Amino acid sequence: MAEFGFNEHHQNEVINYMRFARSKRILRLKTIDSCFEELKESRLVEDTFTVDEVREMLDGLQTVVRDEVEMELINTAHTNVLLLRQLFSQAEKFYLRLQSDISELENRELLEQVAEFEKTDFKSADKINQETNKSKLAPLNESGVAELLNREISRLQEENDKLKARLRSLESQAMSALDEKTRAERALKDLQKGQGEDTLSVKAQDISSLEDTVAALKEDYERCLSASAASQKDLQENLVSSKHQFLRVQEQLALAEKELEKKFQQTAAYRNMKEILTKKNEQIKELRKQLQRYEPNE
Repeated sequence: MAEFGFNEHHQNEVINYMRFARSKRILRLKTIDSCFEELKESRLVEDTFTVDEVREMLDGLQTVVRDEVEMELINTAHTNVLLLRQLFSQAEKFYLRLQSDISELENRELLEQVAEFEKTDFKSADKINQETNKSKLAPLNESGVAELLNREISRLQEENDKLKARLRSLESQAMSALDEKTRAERALKDLQKGQGEDTLSVKAQDISSLEDTVAALKEDYERCLSASAASQKDLQENLVSSKHQFLRVQEQLALAEKELEKKFQQTAAYRNMKEILTKKNEQIKELRKQLQRYEPNE
């Protein structure tokens, strides 16, 4: 099996599977042979048979053989699926992605090589170490997987080294910042000691200036408050006075209106207008009476 690129471990696994497939195949062939033997013993007991009887026997034998072959093919397909499931499960544990080429399953050259291996090397394979007869596939120990693991370890180590270097850089920066902070605190303490008295005197002056400012503001506020009260009182008095004056003017206007109306009624124009209105009203009454006389005739 060197042509297939198998190492010793994989070759042992292939041999185990081929042994299993051969045992199933031999069992199924024996079943088919028994079908023919049963037909010979149960039906071929007479010297002559009609065409219909021969056809009936062949149809029955065809049905039995077809069912046996179909069952064997289905069982083989399902067995292969279980085998692939084991292989894929082991590959996933090592983060491998297996791919299959279905077209290679009908490669006549490879199939002939497998058949040749089964004829020649398969018989000598019975002498291989019995530890290959385990029920489950052994963990993969291939050089490709080991190389993959080594690469992953190398990558993790490289990342670890980068993180360590970054950590040392951060520690150095933190120490520098701590030294600068210490120097700043020391300088601040020295400045406070040298300017302590001057600072106190400046603070006292500032407090006194603030007190004077607050007193001046308070005085201005009180003055503005008293002025506002006086102004409000004057406004209220002016409002009352204006209201009284408005009432007087309104009363005078009412008297003047009455006086004007009285004088207008005494004028000649008013009297003439009143006489004209009286005559017009009488004419209207007369016209209505005439209309009432003519309307019934119509």
